Amino acid sequence: MKWKKYTIHATTEAEDFISSMLADLGVEGVQIEDNVPLSAEDKEKMYIDILPELPPDEGAADISFFLDAEGEHDALLKQVQEELEGLRLFVDIGEGTISQGETEDTDWINNWKQYFKPFSIGDILIKPTWEKAENGGNYRCVVEIDPGTSFGTGKHETTRLCIQQIQKYLEPQAKVLDVGCGSGILSVICLKLGAGEVVGTDIDPLCISASHENMEVNGLPKEHSRFYQGNLIDDPKLQGQVGQGYGIVVANILADVIIPLAPVVPAHLEQGGIFITSGIIDFKEAAVTAAIRDAGLAILEVVRLGEWVCITARKD
Repeated sequence: MKWKKYTIHATTEAEDFISSMLADLGVEGVQIEDNVPLSAEDKEKMYIDILPELPPDEGAADISFFLDAEGEHDALLKQVQEELEGLRLFVDIGEGTISQGETEDTDWINNWKQYFKPFSIGDILIKPTWEKAENGGNYRCVVEIDPGTSFGTGKHETTRLCIQQIQKYLEPQAKVLDVGCGSGILSVICLKLGAGEVVGTDIDPLCISASHENMEVNGLPKEHSRFYQGNLIDDPKLQGQVGQGYGIVVANILADVIIPLAPVVPAHLEQGGIFITSGIIDFKEAAVTAAIRDAGLAILEVVRLGEWVCITARKD
């Protein structure tokens, strides 16, 4: 089905007023594009692993709404324009102009799959469940992943960095804690590389489901993995469920989450245990490094890929 897309060019100050006005006129749902940074509260509510670096916020906003391309909408558009002029009396709406485009229904849930192809990281082959494995190649293990609606195909730089460090530091039969497990890809890889047990946590319930499913897809025994929904930083009950004595704690999340997580990590590590963490944009490296050191861990390595950083530390 085709739709006409109408975009009101306005100000961030007027976003809520315009959205409410459109709702009053019977428009169901709007799309807002601006460069306003997410608040700490927004980050808690939204399941976003890697936040984009936005251009400076100059107060501009685009508020878009969609109408059936086959319908006649002149009367409604006239009402919208009249209401916009009325809003000018008590809020700065900026341009207040309306541009028009066209779009159509797309299977967003599945169309991205055409871009996820088998690839390797060292001697690990990672492939989507719907693709055949590459012919040839001397791989230590093959990992099948269906991310579903959770984060984690393994192709992002931060995930690659974590996998490379896991390959380097994982000891046979080690116990691994995967904080912010996403699709469960790091947990799956740890078990395939010889870990004895993995435990994963994530604030998003969809990630817990995806992790269980990817364990099953890879033929891994249920008794070797546990996954819990919750925030390990401030949930004593979850901290108790997770327990202690881990050889590796891995966290591929965000710098702003790693910093408050760092003081919690040592209690879960065994003596000599390794903390591997990424999701760190380069300009936040110093802050994360300081937090890890303040938590009493010794920095072993800092590795980089593009603008992303992975820090490996040890509990001495």
